[in-house]
Amino acid sequence: MLKVLISEGQGERFSVQTSAEKFFKDFFSDEENFVGNIKVEGEFVKDGSSLIIRGKIFCRKVFLCDRCLAKTQEDQVHEFDEEIDKFQLTSDVLDISELVRDVLVAAQPIQNLCKPDCKGLCPNCGKPLEGECTCNKRN
Repeated sequence: MLKVLISEGQGERFSVQTSAEKFFKDFFSDEENFVGNIKVEGEFVKDGSSLIIRGKIFCRKVFLCDRCLAKTQEDQVHEFDEEIDKFQLTSDVLDISELVRDVLVAAQPIQNLCKPDCKGLCPNCGKPLEGECTCNKRN
């Protein structure tokens, strides 16, 4: 769980992290998952009856390229900005786990590519077109 202590000050900064494997346990497949640590850095600001929490999520994703099937990993950074009604808070500790999970899941691309110009697999031999294929290039 990712919990942030809300103090009485304004513009309070926070930094929390957790294991990606524990955080997304059984959520993704072995081919597509987050690894290492998920780190969240941000700040919260009290604004009348609202608490505004904003920051960045740092993580690493492992996946199979949708074109060439190569196992790839990439570092990701995602920003968030959320307004919370202060009257809904029951303590001075705010659990941001659901917020972080929602941001990470929603920010994932529809297509996972090892690089933007990945050529994929040869339709004849099934090898990557990045140089391993020896088929006639006219096909």
